Amino acid sequence: MDEVREKKHEIRNEISMAIDSLPDAVRRDNTRTIENRLFEFANFLESKIVMLYINGMNEVETKDIIKRAFEFGKIVVLPAFEPTKFVMKPMKVDNPGKDLVTGPRGFLEPNAAKCKVVPFDCIDIAIIPGIAMDEKGGRIGSGEGYYDRIIPKFPMTTRKVGLVFEDQLVPQVPMESHDKHVDIIITEKRVIYKI
Repeated sequence: MDEVREKKHEIRNEISMAIDSLPDAVRRDNTRTIENRLFEFANFLESKIVMLYINGMNEVETKDIIKRAFEFGKIVVLPAFEPTKFVMKPMKVDNPGKDLVTGPRGFLEPNAAKCKVVPFDCIDIAIIPGIAMDEKGGRIGSGEGYYDRIIPKFPMTTRKVGLVFEDQLVPQVPMESHDKHVDIIITEKRVIYKI
């Protein structure tokens, strides 16, 4: 168990160095290509209720994806976190400029006083962040396990899609029994179907 955690820590550090070494222009171009691939993706286009995320360090930036999702008429759901309970709640956001506040983790998230919780079984597609992924859908997140806890709550019909740069793909993610996979991965170079 400790061996797996240590290996994940090593991968996080390697990915961090690789992402930090990318020139800003390359990162912006790659992010835009991933965004365009997502908006050409049939499962995304057909979905009505989409769960997105607000990116943290070493995750594909989502600010423009969120904005564009509204332009496409999507109902946008973003996660709100309760770190003391290790709980994440999907909440409907109507106006990112007014409905988001800095959460307990230091990132923007839905304001619970303004936004309503959306049941997991109403979400058509969930865009899942990752620091590293492999071609089988294995993922390494921030290490807090929020997404590993919520992925099983989605219905089988909800597509779980990971967004990562090609530089964030690793040959194999070391998996523990509680770790969950994504169904599909979108990078700036390809779409990988695990399902």
